[in-house]
Amino acid sequence: MKTHKHHDAHKLSFAGLLISLGIIFGDIGTSPLYVIKAIFNKGTIQEDLILGSLSCVFWTLTLQTTIKYVWITLNADNKGEGGILSLYSLVRKKAKWLIIPAIIGASTLLADGMITPAITISSAIEGLAIRHPQVPTVPIVVIIISILFVIQRFGTSIVGRIFGPMMFIWFSTIGILGALYIKHAPEVFYAINPYYAISTIINHPNALFLIGAIFLCTTGAEALYSDMGHCGKSNIRVSWLFVKTTLVLNYFGQGAWLLQHAGTQMGEKNPFYAIMPEGFVVYGIAIATMAAVIASQAMISGSFTLISEAVRLNIWPKVSIRYPSDQKGQLYVPSINLILYIGCMLIIAVFRESSNMEAAYGLAINLTFITTTILMCVFLARVHIPKIWIVIFAIFYLTIEVSFLAGNLVKLTHGGWLTLLLATTLFIAMFSWYGARKIKNSFVRFNNIRDYYSIISELSEDKSVPLFASHLVYLTSANNKNEIESKIIYSIINKKPKRADVYWLVHVDVMDNPHTREFVVEQLIPKKLIRIDFKLGFREEQRISLLFRKVVEDMVEKGEIDITSNYDTLKKHHIAGDFNFVVLEKIIAKTHELKWHEKIILEIYKILKRFSLSEEKGFGLDSSFVTLERVPLNILTTKEVKLKRLSGSCDA
Repeated sequence: MKTHKHHDAHKLSFAGLLISLGIIFGDIGTSPLYVIKAIFNKGTIQEDLILGSLSCVFWTLTLQTTIKYVWITLNADNKGEGGILSLYSLVRKKAKWLIIPAIIGASTLLADGMITPAITISSAIEGLAIRHPQVPTVPIVVIIISILFVIQRFGTSIVGRIFGPMMFIWFSTIGILGALYIKHAPEVFYAINPYYAISTIINHPNALFLIGAIFLCTTGAEALYSDMGHCGKSNIRVSWLFVKTTLVLNYFGQGAWLLQHAGTQMGEKNPFYAIMPEGFVVYGIAIATMAAVIASQAMISGSFTLISEAVRLNIWPKVSIRYPSDQKGQLYVPSINLILYIGCMLIIAVFRESSNMEAAYGLAINLTFITTTILMCVFLARVHIPKIWIVIFAIFYLTIEVSFLAGNLVKLTHGGWLTLLLATTLFIAMFSWYGARKIKNSFVRFNNIRDYYSIISELSEDKSVPLFASHLVYLTSANNKNEIESKIIYSIINKKPKRADVYWLVHVDVMDNPHTREFVVEQLIPKKLIRIDFKLGFREEQRISLLFRKVVEDMVEKGEIDITSNYDTLKKHHIAGDFNFVVLEKIIAKTHELKWHEKIILEIYKILKRFSLSEEKGFGLDSSFVTLERVPLNILTTKEVKLKRLSGSCDA
């Protein structure tokens, strides 16, 4: 039933097309606010640059957005879900090093989530300066962004219903405004000829700076893929035809205005507002502000989804994730909301105006594009696309994207440094969390659990040992059902022996599919030692306490287990026994044997650990039924201790 509903949500429909406009295209749809302004950068409007830059914009939208993302990358859907981490989960078994591009892509996307609200809302509000140059725009921008982040905790499902119609109004408006202005200089359509783009890139003295500005027209392309799970590829592809048409019309309309004003200074003018009839400017600013808020909301929601995936894939600390509404995919991550808000305020404080933010904007998403290309090459090999086509795809798009990167790096000192700083900080946090887990797992030792069957059976019946709990549940990381961590055996047998009527081992396996929710039960010792393997998709919430209870109820219903307490009084009244979860928190006891980079990773991990949820909360366990045991992974053995004994003497 669930699969059927999921499939229906992705069918081509009017509602699906409208949802696509509201969720998918906000970022790329607001780019006309600042792209042309960034290309001419307050300087002289050069006639030979107008057609060249418009041609570059047209072909960038065609090659990057239409062909790479809408046509090719959307095919890399993971059970209907998209995004850099969904793509990584499809290919991660091919090579261990793929975690690096995945983390780079995720960290730069989060950095983009900080910059998008700042630049789009600033660009929209700065339109007020046309009529009222004395109005301070920065405080207005700060207030709007602050309200946007505050309302996240209440859920955005109600606001979400108006996103589609609002963005339809936006795209229709910019398309009509552009089309109406093109009549003043219809020769702008010459820009469709790629000759003008190639000629401009080869001959323009500031070609790299120009390339960096042109890249801004396609910055929202990654969102097409990241948010695919909300409405499906068919709706995205069809609605993109409408979106691209309106974007091109608006860019060419701005181009017509530029041709009319060739040879003059751009100054503070924004061609986006300049092509509007004078009486419409106020309404235009209002519509642009709404579109900017919707684009920002889409990036914030996308960041929440990204982090929830990163937590499941163990590349981000376990953090509180809330579900403020019943709407599918609606979630709220308080810590990320705060991080994004601080990042936004930092960008506004440093740059103040959208024209200063343009340099910082492209670099982050440019790196995401490159990492997506790398992962896509591995995916294309996985689905048996001929190697020659994969090589052509890689060479073609890496050439384009590395060229864009060179253009964005030119702007490093103009603001790109802040993007790089934010993305690098996020990358270090993600890689350290992932790396620390790998280091800790390398010290975990496993025993053959079958060697302990007899002692566990006897311990369960040994009345000389006090009953620890009727049901004792351990979370195990052993993938093999015949293995068990030596620390769990130590906890049961050696560290104050724990007698229980039934011992349970619970293992969680994060699957490559996003929405898998399955389990397997193995009676290792019938009705004495039971193992449950949960197979959960990387987008599923790991509420182990609730899922475990559901499995136990299922087993009781089928007569596979009797959970009635063995205490005489409780047994007489058919009362269920108690359940106690034991969570082993693994710690590195000594670090002098580790390599220098491993020591650094563990130090960063310790800092991150302070801000993450506790082990029991991370697994959704009720703390009143949890026993937490800290276990050192690499303790010294007596064989490693050198100690010299001296002969004793007795006093007379």
